[in-house]
Amino acid sequence: MNPATKLQTPRAAMSVQQFIKHHYRHFNAAVVVDAAEAYRTHLAQSGKMLLAMAGAMSTAELGLSLAEMIRQDKVHAICTTGANLEEDIFNLVAHNHYKRVPGYRNLSDAEELALREQGLNRVTDTCIPEEEAMRRIERQVLKFWQKADHEGQRYFPYEYMYQLIRSNAIAESYQIDPSDSWIVAACEKNLPVFTPGWEDSTLGNIFVANKVRGQISSFDIVKSGLEQMAALIDWYRANTKTESVGFFQIGGGIAGDFPICVVPLIVQDLREECRLWGYFCQISDSTTSYGSYSGAVPNEKITWGKLDRNTPRFVIESDASIVAPLIFAYVLET
Repeated sequence: MNPATKLQTPRAAMSVQQFIKHHYRHFNAAVVVDAAEAYRTHLAQSGKMLLAMAGAMSTAELGLSLAEMIRQDKVHAICTTGANLEEDIFNLVAHNHYKRVPGYRNLSDAEELALREQGLNRVTDTCIPEEEAMRRIERQVLKFWQKADHEGQRYFPYEYMYQLIRSNAIAESYQIDPSDSWIVAACEKNLPVFTPGWEDSTLGNIFVANKVRGQISSFDIVKSGLEQMAALIDWYRANTKTESVGFFQIGGGIAGDFPICVVPLIVQDLREECRLWGYFCQISDSTTSYGSYSGAVPNEKITWGKLDRNTPRFVIESDASIVAPLIFAYVLET
């Protein structure tokens, strides 16, 4: 038989994993395979994974793939921006009111203003509806802030979101299948969700507005970023007693910089022995550059006591809204 006539697995019948292995052979594509395989190996060796998530991944509906990763114990803790924490819930209750703008690159100032006057807040090609999303959630979460205020209780930002979900106060307003919401999946698994800089979010701004108006008497009902770091220390200590914890990072900024520092904090500041991060992967469109945290190559983290020289480490310079679901599908496939 002519070798050219030999057929492998028919292309149409390829699974996601088979497709990626067959087509992703070089450059950033090859790193996708390497990082996904190393992720699977890390979990197979009883390792756990912390996901650091920046960018507008919730508005990009990453929950469609991330929620299943959480349900199948492929993600064990999350550090994310306050915007991602809230925007997954916004999408949960207002999805039908979102407006997509395919030609967003060509919008004039007048067209941008028209969107604003319609109560639509644009994130790239997707507009979040002010009233149906933000104000609907404000009216509900304010009740939990006020309850904590009245009772003298204090919670982390994500714990208020869990209270909101578990109360079923917004269940009748769901406009997507809740199985496609990563925060619902995290709530069901009771994962810790660290949100450093939470005040830099819509709900953080709304919280401050309600404090200024006198609807809440104290800022202290929301635990601070410093307290979140202390909680992360406890989580990391507990989860590295017998196994390794990996670090999967989407984007840059505080969502990644905050949690990765827990290891040098424990080693250098608390002067305790602990495991370094056992896996590292970052998906970022920030190209390698001098003086950049998001664009720093992973081996720089060795000097900071975050990674070891033998730590599997990968950088994928690409769009996370494309790459992350592919890696998640690869990891989930049995």
